[in-house]
Amino acid sequence: MADCSNKQTNLKNCTCSYGSCSRKGRCCECVMYHKKNGEIPGCFFSSKDEQTYDRSIENFISTHKK
Repeated sequence: MADCSNKQTNLKNCTCSYGSCSRKGRCCECVMYHKKNGEIPGCFFSSKDEQTYDRSIENFISTHKK
């Protein structure tokens, strides 16, 4: 995909802690990637829960029941 014109702005709010992620700051690519894999992007999780790298829908639901 072409470089995202909003990448620098997006990076200021990107909570993904996966250092080698090629989609970091490219929200559209990130959402499509996780949707394809039946997952939720890391930015929907708290910082603590995001760092588990468990992007499953089940984990998202259980972390939001707290």
